Amino acid sequence: MRSFTAAALCALASLAASPALAQQLDTTPRTLVMTAYQPEWNALAHAVTEPKEYTLNGMTYMTGTLEGKPVLLMQSGVSMVNAAMNTQLVIDKFAVRRIVFSGIAGGVDPALSIGDVIVAEDWGQYLEVNFARKAGRGWKSPEPVDPRAPKNWQFMYPRGTRVGNATEAPERHYTFAMDPQLLDLARKLAPTIAMERCVPPSPHQLPGSKLCLPRPPKVVVGGTGVSAGVFADNAQFRKYLHTAWKARVLDMESAAVAQVAYANHVPAIVFRSLSDLAGGDKEKNMEDTFEHLASVNSAHVVRAFVAALPN
Repeated sequence: MRSFTAAALCALASLAASPALAQQLDTTPRTLVMTAYQPEWNALAHAVTEPKEYTLNGMTYMTGTLEGKPVLLMQSGVSMVNAAMNTQLVIDKFAVRRIVFSGIAGGVDPALSIGDVIVAEDWGQYLEVNFARKAGRGWKSPEPVDPRAPKNWQFMYPRGTRVGNATEAPERHYTFAMDPQLLDLARKLAPTIAMERCVPPSPHQLPGSKLCLPRPPKVVVGGTGVSAGVFADNAQFRKYLHTAWKARVLDMESAAVAQVAYANHVPAIVFRSLSDLAGGDKEKNMEDTFEHLASVNSAHVVRAFVAALPN
């Protein structure tokens, strides 16, 4: 009995000293303002006052004040595993009150245009799928097809993500809902926010030259967003996502963040400005042309949203 107790105490001491269970780095309840990569971070970092930086796993986290509210600004890193891993890490290390994501994305809904900011009501992982085998002229999924699942694309059958939280038993989720109160606030603010229409000239352009969108961007609240570890630039697959998933926008992080927020009971909302049309662009993918404009437009909306949040 003594040896067992000693071993148990040693194990508990080891767990208590592990990085995952270490004391929080900052105990002030804050709005976590997430970005995925540098252009999105740059569009917001300059507006944070009284900044204090922390480094975890090589990533920089900045506490401070944005629009009069205590925030924590971070980059998740691009793609699904980075987004999930670093969302959980920051929830464990800081007092996260809510998550507000600011970033760029590809447009799926043909009614949307580059520069628009979309605030989806829910997010799904479109590559959480079964790969089916060929069966005659069709396909046979290795699992029974769930009638709730979005329709398959050729051999890819959506299977959902099995997860639960403290109050709900694990089950398959095809999408994760954003917080209703945060969505209501976004709807109220959407008509009031002015955004950029022109890309600033680069050092290689003539002074005063600009690349401008044909019309001012708009903020749209509603519909579904989808995510996967894919830079999607395929017109046929874009049409499938819009038809089968009712998707309006796609990216590489948001559904992972939504899942972690659900698992931890943290309210979340995602703002994504379109840098390209995910295969719907006429000649080539326009992300490299409009990523700065899209990052800035998302940041404009997020700053107005943070300013309107309750203290």
